[in-house]
Amino acid sequence: MLKHNANNERVKYRYFTYLKEAKRLSEQTLDSVAKALARFEEYTQFKDFKAFHHQQAIAFKSHLAKQEGQRSGQVLSKATLHSTLAALQRFFQWLAGQPSYKSRLNYTDADYFNLSDKDMRIATARRFQIIPTMEQIKHVIASMPDNTDIERRNRALVAFTILTGARDSAIASFKLKHIDLIHGCVKQDAREVKTKFSKTFTTYFFPIDGDAHSIFAEWVQYLRNKKFWGNEDPLFPATRVVIGKTGEFEVDGIDKKHWSNATPIRKVFREAFEGASLPYFTPHSFRHTLACLGEGLCNTARGV
Repeated sequence: MLKHNANNERVKYRYFTYLKEAKRLSEQTLDSVAKALARFEEYTQFKDFKAFHHQQAIAFKSHLAKQEGQRSGQVLSKATLHSTLAALQRFFQWLAGQPSYKSRLNYTDADYFNLSDKDMRIATARRFQIIPTMEQIKHVIASMPDNTDIERRNRALVAFTILTGARDSAIASFKLKHIDLIHGCVKQDAREVKTKFSKTFTTYFFPIDGDAHSIFAEWVQYLRNKKFWGNEDPLFPATRVVIGKTGEFEVDGIDKKHWSNATPIRKVFREAFEGASLPYFTPHSFRHTLACLGEGLCNTARGV
């Protein structure tokens, strides 16, 4: 059974190059497009894209609606259907204008990937979002232990997130030099920090009651004055793993390395909320909590 089609791989490479270089899309977006194309190719048993017909789009749409997510085990959501089908529609519209495909594909056949109006409304509807309260976040921080370097790091991580509302991908890439405790801010330099849309800006600490500010400040001072770390070292270092005396992997404090991605940060949050006997909230949800705080403190959009 075929597991790839050489012609398809060549044209996909051209399309991904187009999206990256001409449309300036991120690697994360390219991955989602690649996943959508992989799903379609697997369904068609890797038929050449030149054989695309609107009946394929209709049949695949029906097939996809019955599929279950690998992690959830539930039928794919309308939002997932929408994003997958939209990626396929844009691809085949682009493909219909390419040499050696123009004479074989109809541009309008890609329209058959559209969802019904009803499903489209469901997929794009804004949903009520449950967010943690400030009291819950304070309780979580107060419940977190601080006996080891890893525990101190984890507690400071949660405190820093509610102080700044920074995105988890940015948090994983911050260095000590980006923190200004005197002026109470963090400099999100896109040359080194993974900010959204690679924008550079400064975030000032929010006026949070409680111990969040002191916990984070103590962590920074601990790294600088006790660990003797410098400006280029990570603000929230990765966990060091070594081979122990038993020949098995063991945790051995913190390492002078950045986390490669935000997954460990979300794990820290999950364990922190579970340890406080509260439902898990993502780092991103803290941004919504801060937005609610701002609405309560500011009488106008200017904060006056």
